[in-house]
Amino acid sequence: MPKAKEKVTALVITYNEMGYIEKCIESVSFADEIIVVDSYSTDGTYEYLLNHPKVKVIQHPFSNFTSQKSFTLKQANNDWILFLDADEVVSENLKNEILDTVAGDSDIAAYWFYRDFMFQNEPLRYSGWQTDKNYRLFRKSKARFSDKKIVHETLVVNGTSGIFKEKLTHYCYKNHEDYKAKMLNYGRLKAKEAFYREKKFNYLLLLAKPSWKFFNHYIIRLGFLDGKKGFTISQLNALGVLEYCKELKRLEKKNELAYYLVMP
Repeated sequence: MPKAKEKVTALVITYNEMGYIEKCIESVSFADEIIVVDSYSTDGTYEYLLNHPKVKVIQHPFSNFTSQKSFTLKQANNDWILFLDADEVVSENLKNEILDTVAGDSDIAAYWFYRDFMFQNEPLRYSGWQTDKNYRLFRKSKARFSDKKIVHETLVVNGTSGIFKEKLTHYCYKNHEDYKAKMLNYGRLKAKEAFYREKKFNYLLLLAKPSWKFFNHYIIRLGFLDGKKGFTISQLNALGVLEYCKELKRLEKKNELAYYLVMP
C-alpha cells in the first residue's frame, strides 16, 4: 500500500509586517495549509491576510514570542511544520528541498536552516550572521517551544536533527528606523527575561556589554567587510544591548518601589 502524502503547515506570526509578509506568503504557497497569527496589526497586515485566499488568519494578543509561537503551533492540522518569521522567504531551491524531505522516509524530527541576511536588497555576508541557523522545519509531534525564553525562542526537539543545504533568505533590514525598533524591542524583552531569572543590573554591565557587542560583530565577526552596512548593523545591535541594560535597571527600580509601597 503506497505511503500517504505527508502534508505541510506553514506558520507565521505577524505585527505590522506590510512590506515583508507579501513575499513570505508567496514563497510558502506550496504548503497545504498556511496559518498566520496576527497581534492586531494597524498597518494593513491583517486585512491583507484576511483577503488572501490561501491564508487562515487569527488575531491573538501578543505577550511574548514564545507564548505566541506556542499558540500558533497548536492551530496546525498537520504534523510537518514550516515555521517562518514574517521577513523570511523560501527560495525555489529551498522549496524543493523541503518537499523532497517531507516526501522521504527520514526519521529526523527537525531541521536547521542557515539564513542569508539581506540589508534591504543586498546580502550581509559577515557581521556575525554568517553562522546563524534556526529550526524552521519540524514535526509537531516531536517538538515544542521552551517556556524558559520569551525572546529568541528555543525549540525543544524530541529526536534527531538535520541541516538543510539550501538557505532561507532573511530580509532583516528594511530601513534604519524599522531595524532600530526591532532591536529596542528585543532588548526590552530580553531584559524582562533576565529579570525573571533574577539577573542583576550593574554599571559595569552597562559600560561593557554594548561595547563588546559592537566590537564582536564589527571586528571579530568581520562586520567591517560588509562596509557601511556592517557598521550600521553592528551599531544597532549594540543599541539593542544598551536598551537591555537600561530596561533591566528600570525593572529593578520598579520592583524596589513596589516593595517599599507595600511595606507596613
